[in-house]
Amino acid sequence: MRVSEIAGALETTADTVRYYTRIGLLTPVKSPANGYNEYGQKDVRRLRFILSARQLGFTVADIVQIIAVADQGKTPCPLVRELIQQRLDETSVRYQEMLELRQRMETAARKWHSKPNKAPTGTMICHLIENWAQ
Repeated sequence: MRVSEIAGALETTADTVRYYTRIGLLTPVKSPANGYNEYGQKDVRRLRFILSARQLGFTVADIVQIIAVADQGKTPCPLVRELIQQRLDETSVRYQEMLELRQRMETAARKWHSKPNKAPTGTMICHLIENWAQ
């Protein structure tokens, strides 16, 4: 199957398929007749795995590691558990940071609601932002 066919079958884009091919996670065979990449069932299974892993927040580097372990015939499950915990911890930190950002944005919106508009000057672009930290 060609790039567009595998992409359509897995509801992703041809660019996504090409990217994972370029970095070596998919290994299509070049057709001697026309030079097109031909993807087999192994590529379909692997791309399905990659897309599922990405939906769970695994990075491309994580996926490369997981596949490398599996390609050695070893179980990647311990690594997967370790990596998902790392991603979960990172997500918790980012979530807290986003809550704090939202709080700052709400405070700014409230404070700025009644402030006047001012034209930029040679020393000021927008007084709302520039006076925020003061």
